[in-house]
Amino acid sequence: MTLTARPTRPQLGAIAQLWRNVRVQRAIFQLAFAVFIIWLVYILITNLTDELAKIDLEAFPFVERSGDFPFVKVHLDFLGQRAGFGIKETSFGFDYSANDRYADAYVVGVLNMLRVALIGIVLATVLGLVAGIARLSPNWLVSKIATVYVETFRNVPLLVQLIFWYTAVVLQAPPIGEAIHALGAIMSVKGVALPAANATDGFGLWSVFLAVALVAAIGVWLNRARRQQRTGRASYPWWSAAGTFVVIAAGGFILAGTPLAIDRPQVEGTSYAGGVQISPEFAAVLIALVVYTGTFIAEIVRGSILAIPKGQTEAAAAVGLNPIQRLRFVILPQALRIIMPPLTNQYLNLTKNSSLAVFVAYPDLFQVSRVTVNQTGQAVPIVILLLLTYLTMSLLTSLIMNVINSRLKVPSS
Repeated sequence: MTLTARPTRPQLGAIAQLWRNVRVQRAIFQLAFAVFIIWLVYILITNLTDELAKIDLEAFPFVERSGDFPFVKVHLDFLGQRAGFGIKETSFGFDYSANDRYADAYVVGVLNMLRVALIGIVLATVLGLVAGIARLSPNWLVSKIATVYVETFRNVPLLVQLIFWYTAVVLQAPPIGEAIHALGAIMSVKGVALPAANATDGFGLWSVFLAVALVAAIGVWLNRARRQQRTGRASYPWWSAAGTFVVIAAGGFILAGTPLAIDRPQVEGTSYAGGVQISPEFAAVLIALVVYTGTFIAEIVRGSILAIPKGQTEAAAAVGLNPIQRLRFVILPQALRIIMPPLTNQYLNLTKNSSLAVFVAYPDLFQVSRVTVNQTGQAVPIVILLLLTYLTMSLLTSLIMNVINSRLKVPSS
C-alpha cells in the first residue's frame, strides 16, 4: 500500500484574500467611479467659473462667484419677473398670458411636454403591440405590412420623420375656409377641433352613480371570474362587468338630467372656437413620436414572444385554446416579463425625444427655455433647470416601470 501526498494549496495573505472578495472588488470599483465623477464635476465647475471670470459678471446679475473656490451660486430670482412673451398653446387647462412670470412659462413648457409624452406613450404602446404581434402572424399580407412599417420607420431619423409629417402631411390640409366637417369635428391647416363634453350642475350626482357603477362592475367581474374558474364554463366576466357599468351609468345619466353638455367647435374667422383643439404642431410631434417609437416597441414585443419556449404554445393548443386565447392567457403573460425592461428605455427615449418639437415650433419645455434664455441671458440656470426636469421625469418613469416589473416577476420559492 502506497500513500501519495497531495500538494497543499498555499495560504493566501490577508490582503490577497480581501482583494479576491467579490464584494470588496465591487465596493472599490464603485468608490473609484464616484471619485471620478466628483473630479469630473470639479473640472466642469472650474472651467465655468474661469470663463465667467474672463467676462463682466455684472452682465449676469443672477450668477455670483463665491471667492476663489470654483463654485457658482446660481440665483433663480429672474423666474419671478414678467415673461413678456405669449405661448399659443397650453395644456391641462393652465391659463397663461404674456403678463405672467417666467416660472409660469416654464410650467407651461413642462405641461406641454407631459401632454405629448403621456399620450405618445399610450399610443406607441398600442401601435407597437399590434405591429409586433402582426409580424408573427401566419397571414402573409399582415406580416409583410407590419414588417415594411417597422423596417421603414425604424431606419429613418426621427427629426426627418417629424419634418415630413409636419410639412408633407399636416400642413397639406385644406385652408380653414375650406375646412372638412365630419361627425362634429373640423379639420383644416389650423389643426383639428373636436366636440367637447362640459360638466353641468348634474355632474356631481352622476359622478356618484359612476362610482357605484365601478364598484358594482368590479364585484360582478370577481363573481363571474370565480364561477368560471370553479366550474370551467364560460361566464363572460368582462362582458358582464361592462354591461353592469353601462346600465348603472346610463340610469344615473337620466336621473341627473343631462350632466354633460356637448360643446361643438365652430369656425370663427381664421381660427376655431369651442371644443377641444389640436394644433398642427402638436399633431405632427405626436404622430412622429408614436410612429417612430412604435417600431422599436414592435421589435421588443416580437422578440419577447419568440423567446417563449415553443412548448408553451403547443401545450396551450393541446388543451383546446384558440389562437387569441393562447396569446392572451399563455404567451403574453410570460412575454411581459421580458418586455418590461427594454420597454422602459423606449418610454424614456420618447419623453426625451419630445424636445425635437422645437423644430416645428411646438411650445414644449425646450422651446420655452430657449425663449427665456434669449430674453434674460440666464443660460446657466435654465440649463440646470432643464437637466433637473428631464432627470426627474426619467427617474419617475423608471420608478413606475420598475414597480410594475417587480409585480410581474415569478415569486421565488
